[in-house]
Amino acid sequence: MSNILAIVGRPNVGKSTLFNRLVESRKAIVDEVSGVTRDRNYGKSVWNGVDFSVIDTGGYVKNSDDIFEEQICKQVEIAIDEADVILFVVDVKDEITNLDTEIANLLRKKGKLDSVVIAVNKVDSENRVMAAQQFYSLGLTSKLFFVSAVSGSGTGDLLDEIVARFPKQIENEEEEKIPRYAVVGRPNVGKSSLINALTGIDRNIVTDVAGTTRDSIDSLYNKFGHNFYLVDTAGLRKKRQVTEDIEFYSVLRSIRAIEESDICLLMLDATRGVESQDLNIFNLIIKNKKGVVILVNKWDLEEEKSSNSAKEYEDSIRERIAPFTDVPILFISVLTKQRIFKALEAARAVYENRKRRIKTSELNNVLLAAIAHYGPPAIKGKYVKIKYVTQLPTETPSFALFCNLPQYVKDPYRRYIENKLRDTFEFTGVPIQIYFRKK
Repeated sequence: MSNILAIVGRPNVGKSTLFNRLVESRKAIVDEVSGVTRDRNYGKSVWNGVDFSVIDTGGYVKNSDDIFEEQICKQVEIAIDEADVILFVVDVKDEITNLDTEIANLLRKKGKLDSVVIAVNKVDSENRVMAAQQFYSLGLTSKLFFVSAVSGSGTGDLLDEIVARFPKQIENEEEEKIPRYAVVGRPNVGKSSLINALTGIDRNIVTDVAGTTRDSIDSLYNKFGHNFYLVDTAGLRKKRQVTEDIEFYSVLRSIRAIEESDICLLMLDATRGVESQDLNIFNLIIKNKKGVVILVNKWDLEEEKSSNSAKEYEDSIRERIAPFTDVPILFISVLTKQRIFKALEAARAVYENRKRRIKTSELNNVLLAAIAHYGPPAIKGKYVKIKYVTQLPTETPSFALFCNLPQYVKDPYRRYIENKLRDTFEFTGVPIQIYFRKK
């Protein structure tokens, strides 16, 4: 199991900047506004051959007007409990604050003193080295590490100390690729609540305020024979509704999460129906050739349900997402946990469909018979003759049909071939690419 480093501290001391430097990415959003990081954010790092996970946490606060204060503090405590080493970040430009003292007392209370490393951030001159000595009075360590998260100075010595504190690692075999399931949708459809319900841990902050989730948050799910990453994402709103710079970057992270995922769980709100932004997100998933499962959440709140309500609702969804309608649609309630575990089964089935490889001989037997039954329409007196079919070595199902006049094959016939593939082989939830090539 991976070693875990948790980064803690009060707001605006540079935790997310340091996190981004350690994981060598811009995964965590950085802004001068206090309270940007809310959930725990996970990343991977390696130093001197030692692999470890890094957790970025929200700024620890007390008695503020922030609606998220209680949840952020809870997230910080969970991260401290999870971690093998705690990196306590303080700011040399400020004297020791009450919040710094509160965090020091929390670490003592948790019995984590042997695991604490203090990084005094923004130390970029000799004068600041002298000013940094004050943090010895916190009584947590006999050695301080002076760093600049922005320039990277001092982080080498800091990392040497961190990896030395980890329990001795046992060499593992090369890690098998773990699928990534991104939970996507408009704001407030229940994405974070779904992940919390599935994992049984309140890892992601949930409120009624749109835009609560800002970073894309990974959670490893390893239960009941499943092993995959669940990725919580910020709600995707229309561009004209995105006003804050922070939310703009959150949307970019959500789009990147879709691009890096294998399967997308697209959540809809049963009380609002299918809206144009839901279709935009669906089309973004298809454009990126990802598997998709549609989850209609809050089904328990749908009033005046009849025996045909789900069927009618499902038909209306398929009508809106046409022509790609071969998609699993489940009606769930995160609040009552109705069918949420069936969503995982559906996602795993779509993941297997996305990896499916069909033997060339089997493909030709099926499709050449279908082509003989109904061939491409003649154009300008010329007939398209398809002689051979093969599946291409791509991550997603892609097929090449070799013929004499590929330029004359139109979209309706392309859909006919796709439908024959779907009727014969199991590709539910997966976009299929059909290419006609010169033989």
